[in-house]
Amino acid sequence: MALETSTGELLRVSGLTASVDEKEILHGIDLSVAQGETHVLMGPNGAGKSTLGHVVMGDPTYNVTAGSIVFNGQDVTTLSPDKRSHAGMFLSFQAPVEIPGVPLSSFLRAAAAGREGLNLKGKQFRKHTQELCEELDFDPAYLDRELGVGFSGGEKKKLEMLQLLLLKPKLAILDETDSGLDVDALSVVSRGIDAYRHTCDGTLIIITHNTRILERVDVDRVHVMVKGRMVHEGPASLIEKIDTEGFEQFEQAAQAAQA
Repeated sequence: MALETSTGELLRVSGLTASVDEKEILHGIDLSVAQGETHVLMGPNGAGKSTLGHVVMGDPTYNVTAGSIVFNGQDVTTLSPDKRSHAGMFLSFQAPVEIPGVPLSSFLRAAAAGREGLNLKGKQFRKHTQELCEELDFDPAYLDRELGVGFSGGEKKKLEMLQLLLLKPKLAILDETDSGLDVDALSVVSRGIDAYRHTCDGTLIIITHNTRILERVDVDRVHVMVKGRMVHEGPASLIEKIDTEGFEQFEQAAQAAQA
């Protein structure tokens, strides 16, 4: 069902409350992201940042008990993850999984199946993915290996960037993409993010508690979470403040508000 949204608004999360094993872990989250913007979701460990990303993507581990998720004018609150993906949503994982027995090339073909602009024949698709691999300094030989098996942490993150550039989603949620990366791998991931932003007019939500990757990204808005609540929102300059002072001020404010 199509719903009315603000001009240019791509994602609207309203009053979102979610639980796992009957324990409430997200409390009335509100979030609005316009088309083409880059938003950053920050907060201390355990704040619920990754949980919010997974709930927005429809992870069945979590139960939405209140609120709504509207994407591109459509209420997707009850849609399955695959339907959200085909609608144009993408989530990169903090710890990408390994799937023995499944060649990477077959996985990418299955992920791209039925998507606009990706109905390429075998050789054309192979050539396209190889070109993306080269853009990301990702050895094309990995296309013939089992999905994620034996990949280093940096290679797994490059693979997620490869999927991002291949699928060209309307919205990409990147969960701790910079986690465990060395300087070279971080540079490649940053290049992938930049390519997505400029070639796809992509919209980003970057989930992180580390400001290092944000040095290379133009950020429109910063959101701070503490203990499953959205406690603050501000411009990109907020990143420098957090980098200098940490999250203590937000934690104290959240405790005072709850009291």
